[in-house]
Amino acid sequence: MLQPSMNDSKFPLTVVILARNEEENIKACIESASFADEILVIENNSSDRTVEFALEMKAKVLNRDLNNDYSAQRNFAIENSKHDWIFMLDADERITQELQKEIITAVNSNEDFCYQVSRENHFVSGVVLHGDLRPDHVERLFLKAKSHYEGNVHERLHSSSPIKRLNGRLIHFPYKTWEIHMNKINYYSSLVAEKYHSKGKRCNFARDIVIKPLWAFIKVYFIHRGFLDGKLGFIFSALHYFYTMEKYLKLDSLNRNSGKI
Repeated sequence: MLQPSMNDSKFPLTVVILARNEEENIKACIESASFADEILVIENNSSDRTVEFALEMKAKVLNRDLNNDYSAQRNFAIENSKHDWIFMLDADERITQELQKEIITAVNSNEDFCYQVSRENHFVSGVVLHGDLRPDHVERLFLKAKSHYEGNVHERLHSSSPIKRLNGRLIHFPYKTWEIHMNKINYYSSLVAEKYHSKGKRCNFARDIVIKPLWAFIKVYFIHRGFLDGKLGFIFSALHYFYTMEKYLKLDSLNRNSGKI
């Protein structure tokens, strides 16, 4: 059985990390993946000390312009990974000890699976376990030869291997400030609106701008039990309402007035 060891070569796995201006996260992220033989950081023109810190942690760093295409960025990383097995990790995530053990077991078995893991969202003011930010399952551990990403906005891994789920979780630190979260809402709502517009999608005021945002709130706050997370649960549910409304407002504006109000 292959096992990572302080005295032997590390585990034959490539951990890929996409990063831009992640100097506050990159060291802890890489440290959580330090059992892997190769840690490959795909860096997107950072202006802080992300690259410096990644190199200090003995990661391999490649620079590539994101150009608003996450699939192309991740596929570039896959092409430049040296191992057959790849684990895709974001800079604001940490691999737990339990998940590390399961990754090692899965790679040792070398079975033809694509593995899902769940992410648990943590904040300074609490942990969110329900609603819009409830733990989600994402495909992260996969065979290089059988996998690629598609979609420039909400990119998804496509693998010819059957899906299997690992029990260990990633710890996710998604937003440090409300400003960062608001900026992400604005960024993604614009990308989605532009995607819809390019595909000729129409917008109906009553259905898309009035009813869909309200249903989005009801779904995450009541059906997915966001109320169990207290104040944070309500706030994130309300912001999900505004995100849903904003993307359709932007789509309607693009369709009618080339993006102008």
